[in-house]
Amino acid sequence: MIVQLHRSATNEEKSNIDSKVALMGYKTTLVKTQMGEYLIGIGKREFDIRQIGRLPGVADIHHVSDDYKLVSRKWKVKRTVIDLGDNVQIGNGALSIMAGPCSIESEAQIEATIAHLKKNKVSIMRGGVFKPRSSPYAFRGLGKEGLQLWSQQAQAAGIKIISEVMQVSQIAEMYDHVDVFQVGARNTQNFNLLDELGRIDKPVMIKRGISGTLEELLSSAEYVFSGGNEKLILCERGIRTYEKASRNTMDVNAIPILKEKTHLPVIADPSHGIGLRQYVEPIALASIMAGADGIIYETHQQPEQAFSDAMQTLDFSESQRLIERARKVFDLRESF
Repeated sequence: MIVQLHRSATNEEKSNIDSKVALMGYKTTLVKTQMGEYLIGIGKREFDIRQIGRLPGVADIHHVSDDYKLVSRKWKVKRTVIDLGDNVQIGNGALSIMAGPCSIESEAQIEATIAHLKKNKVSIMRGGVFKPRSSPYAFRGLGKEGLQLWSQQAQAAGIKIISEVMQVSQIAEMYDHVDVFQVGARNTQNFNLLDELGRIDKPVMIKRGISGTLEELLSSAEYVFSGGNEKLILCERGIRTYEKASRNTMDVNAIPILKEKTHLPVIADPSHGIGLRQYVEPIALASIMAGADGIIYETHQQPEQAFSDAMQTLDFSESQRLIERARKVFDLRESF
């Protein structure tokens, strides 16, 4: 059960609502976010919710049976829109495109990528400065100094930044430099990190775990929302299966299912989804047709020289073609 509280509700009214819900046999938790206050009731006893709905201080009440309540579409039919400022939004009915290298490598690389994005009217650049790598000997990013350099150039060009945060201690040093925090597949169930991201007022994109279920992804988002941060985006990035023909198996099925289950924007990552450059474009287009609100993929001026993920990274000409075709496919989808 979710009880939405009036913004003008007094402490006395809130206490009375909490007491009445508890009397119904429900354990209550008060959640305060940037957007409002919610009283979450956990229990199984059935009762007429109008008994609570008519109490002073209650704006609305919803019965939500899902374990993930706040991110469920059962109570919030209107879809969440993430506003990054400067007329850049995610989930507003348009196609969002986020592109950039796997890793931020140099000032020249940043300049070239920003120029490519500006040329193609893409407003969000992805890139890693703290990189979780399978091998301890692989390039692991330029760190805070690289992020500061990237941030300065991106802000001057009017480009928004999405970058991965790996641990709680990085949140504060990244906060002023990123527009969206990305939680990578390896950290989807890092609950300490999710708890801390729930305490900030900045968008968070959570990627599906390497072998994670959709229920687990939604539960991870619930952690952030219940901590106070409603600015959430979900990302399908493929899962590990027994198939060896590609890096991962892109679960295109997940996109329409997530769109039905949650009010949050759903983004597709075809680069990690399949891990092979020649298949990134068709997987991206299929994801858009399946209902994705946007795509995030890897591009580099010279992929063969990229410090990481070269095999799944598009060059700028391939990236431009994908952007053009993605917009055409999105227009086709919206015309149905």
